[in-house]
Amino acid sequence: MAGFLDRAKEQAQRGLVQGKQKLDEVQNQRAGGDLLKKLGAAYYAERRGTGSPAATQQALQALEAHIATHGDSFLRS
Repeated sequence: MAGFLDRAKEQAQRGLVQGKQKLDEVQNQRAGGDLLKKLGAAYYAERRGTGSPAATQQALQALEAHIATHGDSFLRS
């Protein structure tokens, strides 16, 4: 009986770890998408004359930092 409970506990912990990894992945993809949208909005505003090159550069740097940390998989989804 103890062996069964140990295996069940291990399986539950693996499930928790996998769930946490998937949640982190989804959150990182969502954050990357948000940063990409901000970059697009900053670029559009700059082109229309209502934004600044500094705002576009700042949005680009934030996106590049996210990509350096979490990868660019959100660009392909």
